[in-house]
Amino acid sequence: MFKRTRYQQGSLQRIARKRGSDCWVFRWYEIQTDGTKRYRQAMLGSVEEYKTETEAQRVADALRLNINEKTPREKLRAINLKILVEHYRQYELPDIVHGTRPVGSEPIESEGRKSFSTQFTYEGYLNKWILPRWQSYLLSEVKSVKVEEWLRSLPLARGSKAKIRNIMSALYSHAIRWEWATTNPITHVRQSAKRSHIPTVLTPTQLQAFLTHLTEPARTAVLLGASTGLRVGELLGLKWGDIDFEQLVLNVTRDVVKQRIEHCKTEASQKPLPLDAELAEGLWAWRLRSGYSQPADWVFASPQCKGKQPYWPGSLYRVYLKPALEKAGITEPVGWHTLRHTFGTLMKANGEDLKTIQELLRHANFKVTMDVYTQAITETKRKAQSRVVRQILRTKTEEGEDDED
Repeated sequence: MFKRTRYQQGSLQRIARKRGSDCWVFRWYEIQTDGTKRYRQAMLGSVEEYKTETEAQRVADALRLNINEKTPREKLRAINLKILVEHYRQYELPDIVHGTRPVGSEPIESEGRKSFSTQFTYEGYLNKWILPRWQSYLLSEVKSVKVEEWLRSLPLARGSKAKIRNIMSALYSHAIRWEWATTNPITHVRQSAKRSHIPTVLTPTQLQAFLTHLTEPARTAVLLGASTGLRVGELLGLKWGDIDFEQLVLNVTRDVVKQRIEHCKTEASQKPLPLDAELAEGLWAWRLRSGYSQPADWVFASPQCKGKQPYWPGSLYRVYLKPALEKAGITEPVGWHTLRHTFGTLMKANGEDLKTIQELLRHANFKVTMDVYTQAITETKRKAQSRVVRQILRTKTEEGEDDED
């Protein structure tokens, strides 16, 4: 007679080792084809990795889902968000959970693997917002309207709320993929990602004042960012070998996030950029002054790390950019990404065609270029409006003169 598979709870134990610190071991049994039991065990990690039994149990919860894969689905559906999140972390955020991406490491080539920056962001949102509110809820208890109301109550920007919604949707997609759920309630959650505030754009006069109060290496970094629109990770990820001073070409091949090397954001991001001759002279002057000038060295190498790593963007901002902004009298909120928005807007004000702007910003499509990265500056808007007003308020004399012509 067929024996029904039972749900395995297993047991978690702290085991002392002859060498090294104690470890957490999870034990369970499997039913063999002849009906006998076979006991199994898995080491979850050391007490240094998981300092308390509660932390180790989180990992054990995720393991139980795999062990009980053949258990009837109706029992597995009784899992809560906390267990689902831990299982998701084990499979989708391995670099964060297992520490497989140390500082300075190269990207791991794996299809579908999220970048370290994405994993880091997801982990932050899970721990700070999603788990505290929803961890005790069963998958079937999470309702679209309740999530929507909760998001509306959060003191966050719309973009951050949209990110939370997307991560929760990814959790349910993970559950559906593993057949622990049949529907995704988050797909019906309405949450706009539209910006609440228009990004700051610096005028040429403000940029000049800003650069006047900057010292190296920040001055060259800001000038390069404002002149090329490079993202800060791409900017600080440059090596001298990426710059062709003879052909005046800048090759963007990597992105540095949290001191981990990543591939560029999109295929369009990897296209080479033209390098203005005067800008190239400034870069060459910095290379002569820098203590790290070999082709394999970082353009903005950190002396504190003996050139093995580039500067952290936050360190450069605190030490150089913030004081210079104050001295220049710039009171608007300014960050590294402000340079990219400024570059796109100034190109538009100069009358550059959209295709050129898109390719210099290295966007995959026109919509991002127009909707996010280019703004008509006030003076340009005023002149455009004046041209329309003059057309509307033309005098009869002027009309007559036109008729005679």
